[in-house]
Amino acid sequence: MPGKVPEKATRAAAVLLGLGALAYTAWLLEVLVRTGLDPVRTYVSELAAADQPLGGLFRATDLAAGLLVLAGALAGLAATRGPRRHGPWALGGWIALAVFGAATVADSRLPLSCTPTADPECAARETAGLVPATHTAHAVSSSLAMTGALAAMVALTVAARRYGHWRPLARTGPALVVLELAATAWTLAAVAAFEAGKGTWSLGAGQRLQVLLVAVWLAVLAGSLVRRRAR
Repeated sequence: MPGKVPEKATRAAAVLLGLGALAYTAWLLEVLVRTGLDPVRTYVSELAAADQPLGGLFRATDLAAGLLVLAGALAGLAATRGPRRHGPWALGGWIALAVFGAATVADSRLPLSCTPTADPECAARETAGLVPATHTAHAVSSSLAMTGALAAMVALTVAARRYGHWRPLARTGPALVVLELAATAWTLAAVAAFEAGKGTWSLGAGQRLQVLLVAVWLAVLAGSLVRRRAR
């Protein structure tokens, strides 16, 4: 009976993380529907801004993604209690993934009031500190979410390679981590340029690549859990 607990937790983690990865790519709907925002220049989170017509939809999908990933991470933690422990890298990775999920939930509840990269008046109010406190809170929760995602990607990929688990992740994880670090560097540089009044440096493209890679990594992790359970 004790051995069945990790097995059930692994199965639950795989399903939840797979669904979470799908929900985390809901912003791709902008390819099919007109949002009025340039995906090359604007933040992904501006799709969910309070003044956007589809903001409610994207806030809901962000909330769903965060809850699913949080639940999947907790299930992954439960699976590490089994007789085959995956070591400290896995433990740290699942905790970081839970932080990512929780911060994404917070992100969805702290939307921007307007779109600073698309609306000069919004940008001016933000610079002058005349926007709601949710702008600052959103920046904090977004930073925490991406930090958790990066930490989870590194730690669980190391765990997959070091402990011989999750073979698909062991094979593709390192490349995804390198690409994610590059996309994150691009995004951070673009944000700095925008805040300094030097343009957006294709901020939207960089950030969309960043979040897409997180979703792909989550899908690979979910698939790895399924394959390990089958073996």
